[in-house]
Amino acid sequence: MKIVFMGTPEFSVPVLEALVGAGHEVVAVYSQPPRPAGRGKKERPSPVHAKASELGLDVRHPVSLKEAAAQADFAELNADVAVVVAYGLILPQAILEAPVHGCLNIHASLLPRWRGAAPIHRAIMAGDAQTGVCIMQMEAGLDTGPVLLREETAILAEETTGQLHDRLSAMGAGAIVKALTSLNDLKPDPQSENGVTYAAKVDKAEARIDWSAPAQEVDHLIRGLSPFPGAWCEIEGQRVKVLASRLADGQGDAGVAMDDALKVSCGSGAVQLLRLQRAGKGAQDTDVFLRGFPVPKGTQL
Repeated sequence: MKIVFMGTPEFSVPVLEALVGAGHEVVAVYSQPPRPAGRGKKERPSPVHAKASELGLDVRHPVSLKEAAAQADFAELNADVAVVVAYGLILPQAILEAPVHGCLNIHASLLPRWRGAAPIHRAIMAGDAQTGVCIMQMEAGLDTGPVLLREETAILAEETTGQLHDRLSAMGAGAIVKALTSLNDLKPDPQSENGVTYAAKVDKAEARIDWSAPAQEVDHLIRGLSPFPGAWCEIEGQRVKVLASRLADGQGDAGVAMDDALKVSCGSGAVQLLRLQRAGKGAQDTDVFLRGFPVPKGTQL
């Protein structure tokens, strides 16, 4: 098929690679414009832009798709379908209708749960047992279109957003190739209005750990915000990100280290901290972290 691919972050890259690998003709790749990055603030192309250039594909990065000229350029591609994965721009109706089969979105949740910007973070933060990917026919609403294909997966007990992100990216790549192979046979399944939730973009103000919360909520927060923006607390006056954890046995005063290995009591229950990062340092497993920054039993976090 003649495909326009629209995506920006690392999550989208395996999907682009899968489409090319499956033999589809990617006639153009749309991605967000290069952004200043690094110490020198030099403009850096998005991960999708970089991969598309490596593959020798035509890359376009309009600031908006609202102008008639941009919409005409898109229509002239005469695509069979557009595949959209975390692109970052709202698609006007003229764009949605231009390809023969419209625009298909790969969304990293089991719609209608977690429509919106941060479905992977929110699923772990909420303690969901399952998530997955949906191939959705795009329409004007926010992730409201009918679902053509869905695949489910369990969220593992110690899984972080970063780890689940990588799994769902690979799942999405496989699912879109499968969907395109049988596109004419798939029946659009309208989303139910029951069970709709919205995955708001994560605010850094959410990231401070409240040790008075139940251990399960603390564990969900830590894993849901790892690796970015990273849940954090203060230890001996220093701000420390906590990037991995698991539930642990025990009970004590909230936020107090219950041993010398960073098992920490919560409002109810306890969590074992598994990976931490001090400001200006790299992330470290707990045993390595404690060699350079001991946290004795009884320390208040």
